Amino acid sequence: MSAPAPARIGLVGLGTMGANLALNIAEKGFPIAVFNRTVAKTRAFHAGAGGLGDRIIPCETLESLVSAIARPRAIILMVTAGAGVDEQVAALRPLLSDDDILIDAGNANFRDTNRHVAAARQQGWPFLGIGVSGGEEGARHGPSIMAGGPFAAWQRVQPIFEAIAAKHEGEPCAAWLGDAGAGHFVKTVHNGIEYADMQMIAEIYGLMRDGLGRTPAEMAEVFDRWNRGVLNSYLIEISARVAGTTDPATGRPLIDMIVDAAGQKGTGRWTVIEAQHLAAPVTAIEAAVAARNMSAARALRAEGAALFGAAGGDVALDVGALEQALIAGKIICYAQGFELLTAAGIEQGWNLPLPAIARLWRQGCIIRSTMLNDMAAALAAHPGRNLMHCAPFSDHLKAGEGALRAVVAAGALAGLPLPALSAALAYFDTMRQRRGTANMIQGQRDYFGAHGFARIDAPGSHHGPWSQKG
Repeated sequence: MSAPAPARIGLVGLGTMGANLALNIAEKGFPIAVFNRTVAKTRAFHAGAGGLGDRIIPCETLESLVSAIARPRAIILMVTAGAGVDEQVAALRPLLSDDDILIDAGNANFRDTNRHVAAARQQGWPFLGIGVSGGEEGARHGPSIMAGGPFAAWQRVQPIFEAIAAKHEGEPCAAWLGDAGAGHFVKTVHNGIEYADMQMIAEIYGLMRDGLGRTPAEMAEVFDRWNRGVLNSYLIEISARVAGTTDPATGRPLIDMIVDAAGQKGTGRWTVIEAQHLAAPVTAIEAAVAARNMSAARALRAEGAALFGAAGGDVALDVGALEQALIAGKIICYAQGFELLTAAGIEQGWNLPLPAIARLWRQGCIIRSTMLNDMAAALAAHPGRNLMHCAPFSDHLKAGEGALRAVVAAGALAGLPLPALSAALAYFDTMRQRRGTANMIQGQRDYFGAHGFARIDAPGSHHGPWSQKG
């Protein structure tokens, strides 16, 4: 029996994402060496790989993993973010040459990736941080891939990642976006948008359930119909399937049997934290993260319902208004996300290519939608402009603003919470208010802290007469 061909790439970490990514790489014709610290898991993975097993080299030590990869080597890390990545880097580096690449393709905080890239550069070896979106299915059959780090290192592994990436009309959804943690930052913002997109859909579901009295089956038909229009997207598609699924154990709609407490892995929270650091408002995402936190407070919510009465009641809206409101809310959310990417690019020196990012998200990732194709075109045609001000999205907002306003108002009057949609509307109204109300805040700040204020009729900093009081 001949020895297996040297692997083109290695992978550490055979959890769900790592295992599926390894199978994807092997299926695309690239021999891959794999390692998991639990040897039994490595053996089981190889045994279950079927016909792809011939392109997979199972390794039981890091030394054998390194030996199995053709030089110059590249090794993907699919391990727990933070300390897990730190440990694997420390264990692997003494076994590698200076031209070998380590690639963190997990859900890393971009600040950790910045740190790893800086340390590797100082020591004279390359480190890449790559955001991979699409969940288990994407990893196996084609994810969206957002890369950051040294461009020369990306070029070396680019053929592999482009081969395994999702394709939109033949174009791979994989690209280098900038140095250091650029790729992981873009992935974080993707996840923040994902939180808001999901929350808005859930809010519309709640209005249909508690305000319009629609059954899950009826809602499934509505979502399915919307998925054939402007809202065509993966999340609307699966919302139809979730609403329309029957629980095999009870025969009832499965959605009615699911506990109403949403989990989260933290990337949405990272988006909000970084937005606050950058003074870039992402109010719809902030509301979505807060809503997940509130969903977990089930006992407190039950106590509130008993004390104040349950919310809900007839809402005088049709599903057409709900559709238009959801379109408007989605556009506002994405506009906030792209503004955050712009702010981060300026601070980090990344010059993030917004049209290219929108194109990366057209397939493979959780927020994929046909709307992103138009977003990419609009951002390319109007560089530096807020997405809300670019056609056709400005036209969508003009057409849908009234519906969004009516939906938020109806929800408020019925006591049905719409945090993300309400936040999106407030952002829209604030960003079209020529003269806002912060002049009052500046007057207050000067009154109690002598912070000064700018005048509309004279340059410089000024104080009010209250600063002269005894």
